[in-house]
Amino acid sequence: MDDNKIKKAVKMIIEAIGEDPEREGLLETPDRIARMYKEIFSGLGQSPEKHLKKVFTVDSDDIVLEKDIVFYSTCEHHLMPFYGKAHIAYIPNGKVVGLSKLARTVEVFAKRLQLQERMTIQIADSIMKYLNAKGVMVVIEAEHMCMTMRGIKKPGSKTITVATRGRFKDELKFRSEVYKMIKME
Repeated sequence: MDDNKIKKAVKMIIEAIGEDPEREGLLETPDRIARMYKEIFSGLGQSPEKHLKKVFTVDSDDIVLEKDIVFYSTCEHHLMPFYGKAHIAYIPNGKVVGLSKLARTVEVFAKRLQLQERMTIQIADSIMKYLNAKGVMVVIEAEHMCMTMRGIKKPGSKTITVATRGRFKDELKFRSEVYKMIKME
């Protein structure tokens, strides 16, 4: 990332909205924004393979579900946050991955300029590719600040996206079971 370009751009935005970038409260804002962007866009250039390559052998093809994985991302259309929960289910094909690695895979894709729809697909495709799973289902539910804070202004509205691969795509019973598992309290 180019810190200096970010700082210069933020200073220009502050000026463009009619504020004084030399005002006490704004003096360090360009630097803070540059540091923040390094953190919230740290998924750029990362591959989920790094997290999904450490696997363990299992003699089971029962569903594995990691639910309620909290994430924060940034909408590429408005540069505003969207946040929510990801639920990942997969059917192992002799190998499972550590549960934290599923959450790390979500982070790889969430920490980019993103569309929720694309993020859902990217997570599902990565798990299929790197785990060679028999099936994958990813459900993401998120609130988009571009819908709640501006524009239509509908706080609390959620967008739900689903990607299914393999047996989850082909067999309704597996999708139904995951939906029931997600709702478990």
